[in-house]
Amino acid sequence: MKTIINTNFVKKILFLAILLIAGTGFAQEEEESSSPFSFSGSIDTYYRTTFNDAGLATTATPTSFANQTGFALGMANLIGTYETGSTGVVVDLVFGPRGTEATFENDVLNGIINQAYAYWNVSEKTTLTIGRVNTWVGYEVISPAANFNYSVSYLFSNGPFSHLGVKADFALSDDISLMLAVTNPWDTNDISGSGEYALGGQLGAYGQFLNLYYDSGANGGLGFEIDYTGGFDVNEDLFLGINAAYNNNSETDSGFYGAAIYPQLSTSDDFAIGLRGEYFAFTQDGFDDVPVFGLTLTGSLTKENLIIKPEIRLDSFLNDNEPFLDSEGVATNSLSSFLIAAIYSF
Repeated sequence: MKTIINTNFVKKILFLAILLIAGTGFAQEEEESSSPFSFSGSIDTYYRTTFNDAGLATTATPTSFANQTGFALGMANLIGTYETGSTGVVVDLVFGPRGTEATFENDVLNGIINQAYAYWNVSEKTTLTIGRVNTWVGYEVISPAANFNYSVSYLFSNGPFSHLGVKADFALSDDISLMLAVTNPWDTNDISGSGEYALGGQLGAYGQFLNLYYDSGANGGLGFEIDYTGGFDVNEDLFLGINAAYNNNSETDSGFYGAAIYPQLSTSDDFAIGLRGEYFAFTQDGFDDVPVFGLTLTGSLTKENLIIKPEIRLDSFLNDNEPFLDSEGVATNSLSSFLIAAIYSF
């Protein structure tokens, strides 16, 4: 076992070193020569505590990421892109707890590959992509650098994270787009045991998106999900984001539904504050729904490439569901927590 662990560690270091060396080499080219290689990424870390148990007993909400207490690492994200003409390739690597959870540890190199895909811009209006890509479903994404709130929603946590397959994107006009996809079932790297595939689609119109995903629901599949993601500029300082979804797995007679709003106010060029209000419910045929109401208030202070995000979160389960413990070890329906995160993008 010790030898296997060391071998995997060496593979990771070698892979990262190759990527860094390649990026450095291209960066040293003469300025007038445009490099086909670009390199970007982010790192994030946070401190988190809970209130009703003094940060000692109940540490997690039933959502993904940012559930540890004390000081914790999120992830390091390294993205390399190589493009020549109308074709290109993207390799997106993640290291750390957030990345491991997002990839389910089921990919090569112990789950460090978040995305790996090649693309072909067939025309100005059509792009074909093949490989592993992050999901088109939902308002939020895996990388905290692209989310306003640092912790993620129940809607995002219970939907797909990534897909492996092929998709086609069509720009039907300046304001209308269409995407169609054939993939493995959600977050699945190998279908040799099932032989099943999934279908997906997205229709975009004026910044609003209707997202679809379907697999049979067998062998741990998700089933059917329809999702709306969008938002509106109320004025030049206030944006209102919206997300709503419904999921059903006919194989297991289970699923979920819910909606979330994201009002975000920019008070200056460097600071913004945003609220996520979410209602979400797990469903199981023959049982009562398990609903939860979540409120997350997040500040976002930007200094050059660094973003500091203080965040207060309250999760409250309804209908007499009590999944948490208070400071005396007694079951309770709510959990309140505070975190402050630091995200650096480059």
